[in-house]
Amino acid sequence: MPEQTQGILMDVYWLQQTDADVPAADDWLSEWEAIFLRRLRFTKRRWDWRLGRWTAKQAVALFLNMPTQRETLVGIEIRPAASGVPEVFFADQPAPITISLSHRDGAAVCAVAPERAALGCDLEVIEPRSDAFVADYFTPEEQTFVAQASAADRPRLLALLWSAKESTLKALRTGLRLDTRCVVVKPVDTLQRWGEPAACSSGIWYPLQVSHNQEEIFHGWWRQTGNLLQTLVATPRPSPPISLAPHDLSSPTEMPRYSADLHARTSAIVGAGNRT
Repeated sequence: MPEQTQGILMDVYWLQQTDADVPAADDWLSEWEAIFLRRLRFTKRRWDWRLGRWTAKQAVALFLNMPTQRETLVGIEIRPAASGVPEVFFADQPAPITISLSHRDGAAVCAVAPERAALGCDLEVIEPRSDAFVADYFTPEEQTFVAQASAADRPRLLALLWSAKESTLKALRTGLRLDTRCVVVKPVDTLQRWGEPAACSSGIWYPLQVSHNQEEIFHGWWRQTGNLLQTLVATPRPSPPISLAPHDLSSPTEMPRYSADLHARTSAIVGAGNRT
């Protein structure tokens, strides 16, 4: 993993897209991706997969300060690793970046960080969950935390805890193959913020911390926008996530600081691929 100087936080970027952002045609997919899409039988699965790939390709292009036209997106390929984790390829070669993907209810998010970072993101709908769900998937410490929340705040707190678990299991590259109780979520100052209207809908990022097997610590962030709750965790410790939405990158100084070096390395990969 990347070395981290004490006190220096890693920049992590994110992009959110919806079904409405995805073109009707599939000409932005690579040949391998187009073949994979045709093999998916169910319509919802196809829509979710296309949305995830579109979001990831857009995020990667923006992160590397590359054009987001079809010609560029075709050359960005998102493949699943053996673990199921999405990986980025250019010209059949691994790209020097790390991504994480999540989609829910017609929306998708992609987080992007430098290579070798441990990174996970998740998107959840805030909705009622049963007592059996809490008993099956949460630690006694987390169950106590839930019990302290009001009935009105309980759905949001459960969405936060569950989403942070999902993000951490993605960062561990295991997903739900691990027992969800092996990671313990500790939202920072969350109980004090529950009564703040800003925490409910403004999209402000708030810190969280997750421990894995009481040893490995992941730091991260959460925010709520409408009825969706998003979490992101990473190692090294991340700064508040930076939006890759074009309107949020209005000046060159706001572009990802990794772009110049990574763009050069990616161009070298593409160039080598074109010569073979």
